[in-house]
Amino acid sequence: MAFSSEVLTLDIKEHVAWLWLDRPERKNALGDAFWRDFPDALRVCESAPDVRAVVLLARGPVFSAGIDLQEMRPLLLGDDGSMKSSAADRRALHRQIERMQDAMSSAADCQVPVIAAVQGPCIGAGVDLVTACDIRLCSSDAVFSVRETRMAMVPDLGTLQRLRGIVPEGHLAELVYTGRDIGADRAESIGLVNDVYEDAEALRSGAGKLAGQIAANSPQAVQGSKRLLRLERRQREEEGLAHGALWNTSFLQSADLVEAITAFFEKRPPDFSR
Repeated sequence: MAFSSEVLTLDIKEHVAWLWLDRPERKNALGDAFWRDFPDALRVCESAPDVRAVVLLARGPVFSAGIDLQEMRPLLLGDDGSMKSSAADRRALHRQIERMQDAMSSAADCQVPVIAAVQGPCIGAGVDLVTACDIRLCSSDAVFSVRETRMAMVPDLGTLQRLRGIVPEGHLAELVYTGRDIGADRAESIGLVNDVYEDAEALRSGAGKLAGQIAANSPQAVQGSKRLLRLERRQREEEGLAHGALWNTSFLQSADLVEAITAFFEKRPPDFSR
């Protein structure tokens, strides 16, 4: 099954699929093409009989700047920058949130293990993406941020549900409530990543070795183990994702959101005092 994408590149070598976020000119911001193509890429990996592990990584110095707000802006705000709040607008927003959630969940649901190899900033939806992976590695320059609260949003693409099973509750609350950036050492100390590598080259080498170790084991045993681990978490995650989609459909469009998006494009700090 052939795969092509404007924003992703897929290479399969020696039982390992190397899946690249390949939009470096936009800091690998996640837009419409990603939501469409990412699940397709993982289906190709699943259908390839020789693929036993997937490594997700990124071209350029930034792993992902998060959601492409340039693309999302028309769905959230009118042409005049005001809120869109008709029933039809809210239905469209709910459908888009569910589509984005499904794209993220495709990593968690993939039959073969998915290893995220993060270099540079991993912001907002980038964190949603890597927390949907089975294992996370990073280079020493990696920076992670659950950025949504700083953008007047409630995280609704999986971070709240999946990060709870990865880091302790207090660290989860701090990351979500503050939206602060944390570096590679902090990420490793709280369990967000398994290992930190010196640079991007060492990271790719380490990810390849780990994927090779997984690929050397019985595919049936590895995939069966992932299936059982996934079953244990699925119901809780799905309930949380459904609630998150409904919450943001109801409450996302606010004066705070208008201010956050306006400030983002004007490259200034937002003022939520009004």
